[in-house]
Amino acid sequence: MDDVRARLEQCFLAVFPDLTPAEIPDASPATVEAWDSLANATLVSVIEEEFGVELPMEELAELASFSLLLDHLQSEPNVR
Repeated sequence: MDDVRARLEQCFLAVFPDLTPAEIPDASPATVEAWDSLANATLVSVIEEEFGVELPMEELAELASFSLLLDHLQSEPNVR
């Protein structure tokens, strides 16, 4: 599961290059100034491409943080 975490961290760094590694675990729209609707759409796209999954549109509002996305991906059976 550390692989999933490391890959997700890279997704976040691709979309939010100003984040430090220490800031990533707490990243959310409340803590990342650059996290707007466009950045969110980009992040979703990057994650879906990296992990070969489709994040459920109806759950995206609930997956608005690094930790929630990590939990979701770690429980997703189709993650590659």
